[in-house]
Amino acid sequence: MEEFETLVSVVEADKVGSVVLGLGLQRTLAVVGDRRAARAGDAVVVRALTDSATYNQLELPTGRLAKINPGDVIAGALGSRRALKGFVGDVPETIAAGDRLHLLNMGGVIGYCKGHHSSLSDAIEVEVVGLVCDEQGRPRNIADAALPLRDALPEGCAPLVIVAGACMNSGKTFAAVELIRQATRAGLRVAAGKLSGVAALRDTLNMADHGASAVASFLDCGLPSTVGVGDLAPVAKAIIGKLNDTAPDLIVIELGDGILGGYSVESIFDDEELRGATAAIVFCASDYVGAWGGIELFRRRGLKVDVVAGSVTDAQMGEDYIVGELGVPAGNAKRNGARLFELIRSKIGKPAGVLA
Repeated sequence: MEEFETLVSVVEADKVGSVVLGLGLQRTLAVVGDRRAARAGDAVVVRALTDSATYNQLELPTGRLAKINPGDVIAGALGSRRALKGFVGDVPETIAAGDRLHLLNMGGVIGYCKGHHSSLSDAIEVEVVGLVCDEQGRPRNIADAALPLRDALPEGCAPLVIVAGACMNSGKTFAAVELIRQATRAGLRVAAGKLSGVAALRDTLNMADHGASAVASFLDCGLPSTVGVGDLAPVAKAIIGKLNDTAPDLIVIELGDGILGGYSVESIFDDEELRGATAAIVFCASDYVGAWGGIELFRRRGLKVDVVAGSVTDAQMGEDYIVGELGVPAGNAKRNGARLFELIRSKIGKPAGVLA
């Protein structure tokens, strides 16, 4: 390290996480190591202390995954996570050089890990080198480059197809990208976004790979995750507004995690304007109980699920049960993506069916 000003040092990072993409950080970084209050989104440099058998890759700003080795110096951002099938962790109250924290996701979100799913090995432990700062020693935060929040959707907003799910790994992203692919093949200009979860580029890059003309996520609003946000509506409207500026015919929105949990997903459906702009709701579940629960929870909010998708429909018997016993159309993104799109195509341009 080379000290060029009191309390400010220069460090060389081996890898930079995608969570700090908006700050345009290079590998040579100025950091401060004195103890101070920690904020979600603060850019931080850490040194990896341990390895992980199941969770040992970092997503770079290019989207490429790089192996994390003990001793690697990594730039990421402080954040929280509430993954039912992953890590659970929080932003510490204060932070200083020498503190021990953990890598909470592959995008480079750093926090104090409180637990993890039994299928995973322990989170990679890291030692704080310092907070990334400007030349005056002021910490940098990913919110510094954030998209402004919005109180209202733009006039003439393109119709929304919202893909929600019972929990993580229920098939939401697969359904969303297949809808994008099929709509694009049908001649529609499709934009796509992710409104909740923990920051990584993987899903939005996947959306672009399947034909989305523009993509955006809560990371564009300066959020390392949507844990503790409370009301996601202003974030959602900012993302949708940005996507709508590209003049799409349709906007496909994925809600990361489940409609219940710690990521504030349910607040999306509390907003009357967002409800009114939604043409169709696609709900993904992994079993019959999850499908029934999603349909019932939406019914209680005065909304209806237009199509059930996800891994519960991977077998034909799943589709048959959803249609015959639950009375909701079902479609599988893997076996027949064209049919899944046809199930919601007639609803594009119309508001979601609100129950009387």
